[in-house]
Amino acid sequence: MENTICFDSMGIQECQRNRYPLLLIDKVVEAIPGKMAHAVKNFSYNEWFFPAHFDDEPNVPGFIQTECLAQTFLMTFLSMDAYKGKKTAFVSQNDVFFKRKIVPGDRLDIYAELESFKRGIAKGHVKSFVDGEPACSARYVIAIPDVLDLYKPKA
Repeated sequence: MENTICFDSMGIQECQRNRYPLLLIDKVVEAIPGKMAHAVKNFSYNEWFFPAHFDDEPNVPGFIQTECLAQTFLMTFLSMDAYKGKKTAFVSQNDVFFKRKIVPGDRLDIYAELESFKRGIAKGHVKSFVDGEPACSARYVIAIPDVLDLYKPKA
């Protein structure tokens, strides 16, 4: 059986470069570096976006949901010692689906799987749930430019 690890917010910040107000995931409850990560985000009414989205029916904007998914996906490979703290760049975000509204008080459970990681390019998919119900999902391709540059042809 593989060793799983977890990360609090300080541990997440050791791995990835997101910081307040855009560090969105609260905790990585389980990770197998190079394979998978399970993170959580607890949404309270105190979130900066709820008063504007929308005052009469607050819900989590789609870009916040997909950023939570992306940050969880980052932990599948940035949790590996060789890549901790590296800058990343989006290559693509595909097959994004929103299945339910997320409102203040909801806890989002996010599950990311790394399907491939070669030459600084990570590919995988992420699914999220609220109370066991599907919430949002997406496929990601994210690069680590420092690693990718090692494989570019020299001029």
